[in-house]
Amino acid sequence: MAMGDDTWKAHFGMAVVQLLYGGYHVITKVALNVGVNQLVFCFYRDLLALFIISPIAFFKERQTRPPITKQLLMSFFFLGLTGIFGNQLLFLIGLSYTNPTYAAALQPAIPVFTFLFAVIMGVERVNLKSFEGLAKVGGTLICVLGAVLMVLYRGPSLIGYTELVIIPQNEISDSSQPEPSGWLISGLKDLGFDNFELGVVFLIGNCMCMAAFLTILAPVLKKYPANLSVTAYSFFFGVVLMAVISLFMTDLSSDWILTQSEILAVVYAGTIASAFNYGVISWCNKILGPALVSLYNPLQPGFSALLSQIFLGSPIYLGSIIGGSLIIAGLYTVTWASYKEKQATVGIITSNDTWVSEPFIREKGVHEKDHI
Repeated sequence: MAMGDDTWKAHFGMAVVQLLYGGYHVITKVALNVGVNQLVFCFYRDLLALFIISPIAFFKERQTRPPITKQLLMSFFFLGLTGIFGNQLLFLIGLSYTNPTYAAALQPAIPVFTFLFAVIMGVERVNLKSFEGLAKVGGTLICVLGAVLMVLYRGPSLIGYTELVIIPQNEISDSSQPEPSGWLISGLKDLGFDNFELGVVFLIGNCMCMAAFLTILAPVLKKYPANLSVTAYSFFFGVVLMAVISLFMTDLSSDWILTQSEILAVVYAGTIASAFNYGVISWCNKILGPALVSLYNPLQPGFSALLSQIFLGSPIYLGSIIGGSLIIAGLYTVTWASYKEKQATVGIITSNDTWVSEPFIREKGVHEKDHI
């Protein structure tokens, strides 16, 4: 009965996690509209999360942490570079050019990109002769097609259209919000990308960074089986990278002073979107497994669209609905195929165990009878 209660709590917990991530998208968009610097926001968020996770990891995993090696430190650095620095910064830049609905709609692509990287690195294999293997490849292509469609096609506004959104490309160009700048953004604009397309490109980069983080994390946790400590080290290197880059990319006299709404967004991002959500996801993973946990990602676009419609009045476009639907369909296809493969593997192992054990028992019984 207790296990059943934990299962229901885990299902409810994952739904809450996606709702909180949807709230993070909306609150962060408000902070970006006010004019908070993306690097400063990420630094404060990661520093707060580090202060929360570090003492918990220190006391909880004090007896289980293995010794640190140079190879592990290098792995922690790459985890901080991809999962903390690149992931969060690209997300905020992409969000500043788009809206919470698009930002959330691309997040379900993370498991699919993770699958691609895992295949490239040899962490996961694909059997193209099986139906499940073909489903994995097909689902991945569908998801990528959805992401590309969201870049190339926006379409008419279907939900939440107002006269204030006559020119879609200027939806996020608020005079009070300084746009991100730099050689990378300037170069992409020279290639013909407009602001909205730039935003989606950066959001796809955010998903790829998170996928790289998850792919690298798997072998690291085998060598260093202390997940909270690994997270703390990742946040440490992420904070260091944010601080170093911020010295060259921000105005130390003005960018680091936050308004009340910006402080609220930083506190929410550091405590809820980073520390709390990670703890809930880790616990749910133990109860439900990664396949069922990943199935809750498609709830994020719905929650984000609902909250952004309520609090920001952001419209929902045809391209977002079609592309997001393809992403969700691809995600479900890949997750279903992975689940069926694991079921088949477990079935083979169970049947093999039965085949071996039964003759052994019968043979033992025969010998005992002969002995008697």
